[in-house]
Amino acid sequence: METQLTSAEIKEKLQLLQDYNPAQEALAILQKNNGKLDTTFDELWHEKNSLSEKGPFISNGKSFWKVTLEVLRQELCGDEGFRAQFKEYSKNPGSAPLLTGLIVSMVTISGLPIDPAIATIIVLYILKIGLNIFCEYTATANDSNNM
Repeated sequence: METQLTSAEIKEKLQLLQDYNPAQEALAILQKNNGKLDTTFDELWHEKNSLSEKGPFISNGKSFWKVTLEVLRQELCGDEGFRAQFKEYSKNPGSAPLLTGLIVSMVTISGLPIDPAIATIIVLYILKIGLNIFCEYTATANDSNNM
């Protein structure tokens, strides 16, 4: 199932993150891709990592998007600091500093070489579906793949 942001959601985040350049770059590409988070992630991943081969899949047939979310689950879902930041932002979704803090935490906590623009897309995805659903969904996907 594809997750996407509406035009209104994108405009709201553009306004909220107007002073954070990586987010502006990510949101411009998200807008171009009609709010499709996975498509935007793939485009940014290829752009930031100078991959000549376009396409969302890695060797085992999984998309970069899915693999990245699975790896991030291991780091984010058990991190109480990230959960606390997420909860704090959820209480005050109009706070640019809290949202920027989530994006910066994503870059720091992940342990992956994630560009802040890519982290922006991932944070927007998690905000859209909710952290608990993200953690449960990626755990379920992981468990079913190991069967």
